[in-house]
Amino acid sequence: MSIRIVKADGAAEYAALERMEARADARDRETEETVREILRAVRENGDDALRAYGLRFDGGLPERMELGRADFEAALAAANPAFRGALERAAANIRRYHERQICEGYELKAEGATLGQTVRGLARVGLYVPGGTAAYPSTVLMNGIPAKLAGVSELIVVTPPARVGAGPAARYEANADILAAACVAGVDRLFLTGGAQAVAALACGTESIPRADKIVGPGNIFVATAKRLLYGKVDIDMIAGPSEILVLADADASPAYIAADMLSQAEHDRNAAAVLLTTSADTAAATAAELERRLCGLPRSEIARASLEDFGLIVVCRNADEMLALADRIAPEHLEILLADPLSYVARIKNAGSVFCGPYAPEPLGDYLAGTNHVLPTAGAARFASPLGVYDFVKRMSYTHYTREALAAARDDIITIAEAEGLDAHADAIRARFA
Repeated sequence: MSIRIVKADGAAEYAALERMEARADARDRETEETVREILRAVRENGDDALRAYGLRFDGGLPERMELGRADFEAALAAANPAFRGALERAAANIRRYHERQICEGYELKAEGATLGQTVRGLARVGLYVPGGTAAYPSTVLMNGIPAKLAGVSELIVVTPPARVGAGPAARYEANADILAAACVAGVDRLFLTGGAQAVAALACGTESIPRADKIVGPGNIFVATAKRLLYGKVDIDMIAGPSEILVLADADASPAYIAADMLSQAEHDRNAAAVLLTTSADTAAATAAELERRLCGLPRSEIARASLEDFGLIVVCRNADEMLALADRIAPEHLEILLADPLSYVARIKNAGSVFCGPYAPEPLGDYLAGTNHVLPTAGAARFASPLGVYDFVKRMSYTHYTREALAAARDDIITIAEAEGLDAHADAIRARFA
């Protein structure tokens, strides 16, 4: 395995970044056509389409498609005590961090005018959770806890069933870890269906699955494509691209730590990107060697190797200012600062999804336990987007009340602006009240 090492000169490093940045732009027309057909089928045939696609893609159907609180509670009670404790501690940290994001409405009054804003939790949110062999209970916590803190009335999970056994005796069941996490997060209902068809069911509604106001959660390219195509009919959290990590390191940073953290993202999939910016050529070389050494014993080494070869990059920068400028250009999903006094750099970072400071705050800490959210903008979207939070599960509504006297004082200004825009009926709606 050879990861590219580039010496920054004001041009070479930016040219090297182009391949990484372009990886999220490619769209598969065949996938999109397949997803459009799935969306049409679910819209027209509802639960029948879900069953047909379950047989086609999963190989079988669960005995029950819907599970509820009693099932969640039973799974949590039966869970390994260490896993249950870890879930509950993670949930407490996530809840404590996100409680600070809760916001309230306000009201302004002055001379007969009342203006206000209310904040309401969404009525129903659908959460997609990958299931089967790649089950992510952490996803349930990271999405479900902020949703419930926001006041979401009904939180529904959709997740593919896991196949248990082989041949005619095979069963299709919920992943027990996901059910346990659903209990901890306060999920209300769970449906054993996955893929683009599950997203379509949440957006359109079927006989069994009610229509949601918003869909959140990660998934494969079919799930992501379905969310993108359905945006507008339903709200979504974001269009997530391949995972990525950017590490800033100096000569004192541990190459072992850097390599381990880069691999933590490279193992996600072949399109993941792991990048190191360092002021030390020695650190660059040592990290490249450490990556090769660690790849040898990694179960997902084939995936991680392809990621590093295609989209991995090490840039040797001339100074810290150059590193920070590049970091803001990349606007990474995850940013690790392995520099002396790492917290002092946070104020200088403009664009990043989540920042991890120092050698003992590796990115997986944020994935699972620290309390910050692991649903983050990717592919440079951190320039304008934020981590998932309570604010993503609320809507705001404004209201206005004027007395006749207050409207009279505003009358001429309103009419002047309306006439300037050529909207005479707007002006007449004001005049009518004083005729």
